[in-house]
Amino acid sequence: MTHPIDYRGFYLVFREISRLVHSTSSVDEVIRLAVYKTTELLYAKGTLMRVRNPDTGEFEVAAACGIAERFLDKPPVSCEKIMEDLQGGEKVRIFRDIWAAPRTDSPQQVWDEGVRMILDVPLYHDEELLGLIRAYLSDAHGFEQAELDFVVSLGEQCACALNKARLIETQRSQYNRLVLQTEKLSALGRMAAGIAHEINNPLAGILLYSSNMLKKAGPESPFRQGLEIIVRETSRCKGIIQELLEFSRHKPPKKCPAKINEIIEKALSIVDNEMMLRHIKVEKRLARDMENILLDGNQMEQVFINLLLNAAQAIDKNGHIVIETRMDPCRRIEIVEITDDGCGIAPIDATRLFEPFYSNKNTGTGLGLAVSYGIVRNHNGHIKVASKLGGGTRFTIELPVHVGSGADTSDRGTEHGTP
Repeated sequence: MTHPIDYRGFYLVFREISRLVHSTSSVDEVIRLAVYKTTELLYAKGTLMRVRNPDTGEFEVAAACGIAERFLDKPPVSCEKIMEDLQGGEKVRIFRDIWAAPRTDSPQQVWDEGVRMILDVPLYHDEELLGLIRAYLSDAHGFEQAELDFVVSLGEQCACALNKARLIETQRSQYNRLVLQTEKLSALGRMAAGIAHEINNPLAGILLYSSNMLKKAGPESPFRQGLEIIVRETSRCKGIIQELLEFSRHKPPKKCPAKINEIIEKALSIVDNEMMLRHIKVEKRLARDMENILLDGNQMEQVFINLLLNAAQAIDKNGHIVIETRMDPCRRIEIVEITDDGCGIAPIDATRLFEPFYSNKNTGTGLGLAVSYGIVRNHNGHIKVASKLGGGTRFTIELPVHVGSGADTSDRGTEHGTP
């Protein structure tokens, strides 16, 4: 026994589902329409659809029609079980013996409802199983190929809808994460505004007294060098606080021609005491053919200090840090590499290393590398990390050499040493 083929009905349903797939983000609407129209056009007593949950990997009941509505509370089915039931790769599975149909908990109850045949249609998208449609039929009749082709096409459209919904959910998740990061940045701005006054007051006092002491210190005074460092670094701290206040405003760097090696030397002088306390040897390999480039010296010094302190914390004690500069004349860039033999970075952490507020340190704020990344990018440069857990870390900074920045290539060779 076969039913007459409703070609017009097939066409209208297919067109309506196709329209919904391309015009709406509501996968529930598409699923409900697919379930109801499949029931109607196959003369089924009921239809049920399972959809794969991407988080658990299990197939959960998403919609039902007719007698299948009583199965809405059926528990999820594992992916392994579904794939086992679909062995053979058929696009449609027909079970004329409902006692032999998989996942039929109460075949007698289904029989008593008048069901004599079950039809399963897997929903594939790019060979990935996203769901399954099950139709409960009242008689074990044969199917015209056109009917089966319609069911398969219907399943393909539903799979497209499910895939589209998954992409939308991923985009929504990314959007929500960006919103959260924005809220954190906003909170940081409010916090910075609140503490700036409290920090600036003692800094102003330190700067005032150290400046007065520096004026009184003679050229040969043993305290002069230390006072110069105090004045310079206190001024830099005041600048950092101001940058913190303007963190979300993307303040452009104040660039002027500078030598990258000189900035590195200043950064090394700041962290020198930290390295000695930790018994860490720092090796310099500063190329002498480095050209003047347009930089904000204070900002880049902040980047190098942050990377050197991170390296020292990764080593903890008794280690080795190499800081190297070199020129790439072909690409017209200057390269700075800071390499340590510390604990290294786990792959899961390396992917999020430059995100604001992300830190794997108990006392870390998660801002150091994020700020460094922003500074380098504002200089039209790139910063990269290569690390192996337990095998050390290398940060690489690439900065472009701008035409007219004032090249100085009078010295050639490479300088080696330790600070």
